[in-house]
Amino acid sequence: MSSIIPYIQGFGTGAGLIIAIGAQNAFVLTQSIKKNHHLSICLVCALCDAFLISLGVLGTGQLIASNPMLLKPAAWGGTLFLAWYGFGSFRSAFKSEKLETEKTTVTELKPVILLTLTITLLNPHVYLDTVVMLGSLSGQYEGMERYVFGLGAISASFVWFYTLGFGGRALAPLFKKPFTWRVLDSAVCLTMWAVAWNLAQKAISI
Repeated sequence: MSSIIPYIQGFGTGAGLIIAIGAQNAFVLTQSIKKNHHLSICLVCALCDAFLISLGVLGTGQLIASNPMLLKPAAWGGTLFLAWYGFGSFRSAFKSEKLETEKTTVTELKPVILLTLTITLLNPHVYLDTVVMLGSLSGQYEGMERYVFGLGAISASFVWFYTLGFGGRALAPLFKKPFTWRVLDSAVCLTMWAVAWNLAQKAISI
């Protein structure tokens, strides 16, 4: 099998799992529109995915899949955090906020990075998608092709998050209108709560 085929399959599979409406993507898009350390946030998200995908490809995914109780505390922690974050977006939706690019208040880098790590690592979906799912799928390949598959998935993560990063900046002019900002906050709120509800259901069933 040509080495390009596992790479393409890894890229396509990784993209299919990563490119979805979720808590992490909503957060990245929001910070990109605000120009709030958005490229650093994209890098942190992509590096987290790269690390977790690597763990899965190296066999950790099979270990976690055989010990589902490891996911239960993370599932409940993620549920509570996402519910809280969604409530913050719910309150913001009722404010007359708009994006003023000339007076954009930029949060300090450290708390932004910590918040990014929290949203990323407290979401069990990221482990299911990267460590378990991609790790299991990589098992169908032998030798170096397994790692080429993982590299394809990692590449998809970098492409996607930086697409969100630069795409958010392109959308910035639209968010000078308070109505547009309310729509985004409402969408983020519903997304966070939907993911939190889904995690709660899974936590109960674990």
